[in-house]
Amino acid sequence: MELTALSQIAIVLVEPAGALNVGSIARVMANMGLYRLVLVNPQCDHLGDEARQMAVHAAEILENAQCVDSLPSALQGCQRVVATAGRDRSFPTHFEHPREVLPWLLEVPSALVFGREDRGLSNEELNYAQRFLRIPSSPNYASLNLAQSVAVCAYELYDTVVRAEADSPNLPPETNDPEATADAIEAYYRDFEKLLLDIGYLYPHTAKARMEKFRRLYNRVRLSQTEVAMLRGLVRQMEWAISQTSSKSH
Repeated sequence: MELTALSQIAIVLVEPAGALNVGSIARVMANMGLYRLVLVNPQCDHLGDEARQMAVHAAEILENAQCVDSLPSALQGCQRVVATAGRDRSFPTHFEHPREVLPWLLEVPSALVFGREDRGLSNEELNYAQRFLRIPSSPNYASLNLAQSVAVCAYELYDTVVRAEADSPNLPPETNDPEATADAIEAYYRDFEKLLLDIGYLYPHTAKARMEKFRRLYNRVRLSQTEVAMLRGLVRQMEWAISQTSSKSH
């Protein structure tokens, strides 16, 4: 069965170190109808014998995997981004159950981001996501293997789509203004931060922490393409007005 609702979801692995893990992930992706694998600065050979051995009949996913050098590059074109974190992660936001947040990734270009086997995602990397996921597990042994984490999420996505298609096979496509892509939002953040530095609202030594708060604010809104274009236009106009005022004062 071809599950088109899953076709635009990318599984993003940040600096995976284990070829066996990557191969296992490729296999479970194929099991659950996911085919887009993106590797950020991989620390293993995803095309080697170990990965292929675990992938079994999913070697095509390994061969078609996209390798990039940074998380922003991996998220280009994505409108929705969910990041995962373990129980020991300290981050000032709400972590959701997989069943609550994963359906939000369906139908549009999206990414589900997993961190390193030994330490997960940094707080800076978590900032690139709009929503955050934590897989519940026993407090007696809370840590999940990377491939196991992907398997749990892949199953939840597959099950959501299968049940939705069974209940509503002929739902019309969404016609609303599409959500902004991750790279478009990042471009706005850069413009916005520069403006705030120029007017003295931000200071270089506190800009990062303050911008994280703005990110959380905008992530709750889930900006559309039109809204991001409007905000970037507003920033550009304000920069122009500042430059005009500055030139007149001289």
